[in-house]
Amino acid sequence: MRLLIDTHLLLWAANDTLPDKAIPYFSNENNELYFSSASIWEIVIKRSLNRPDFQINPNDLYCGLVNNGYNELTITSYHSLLAAHLPPYHKDPFDRILIAQAMAEGLTLLSSDEDVSQYSPVIFLN
Repeated sequence: MRLLIDTHLLLWAANDTLPDKAIPYFSNENNELYFSSASIWEIVIKRSLNRPDFQINPNDLYCGLVNNGYNELTITSYHSLLAAHLPPYHKDPFDRILIAQAMAEGLTLLSSDEDVSQYSPVIFLN
């Protein structure tokens, strides 16, 4: 399975605090794991705002993801245009671009956000 991992799950994986339901998705060697450049950008922004849940060093996270075989998915204009046409179930711009990227690239978004689960294809982990 080709999985785009949402930002919170990336943070939890980096801190070894993944929910039990998520572990099989990360440990299955047949899964291709992707992270979005939007997630790195979100962490940079929210860390600069001193959000306590975003205090990981984004450079360290990026290097760890790449060194552990994750594939980076950059944001394209097509992703941005697709995000503009998503139903308004969720208003967070970072989540909306992840949803659009997953749809455009044929990936399944792995998310811990219940609002995101209204889109497809999403695997919701609570």
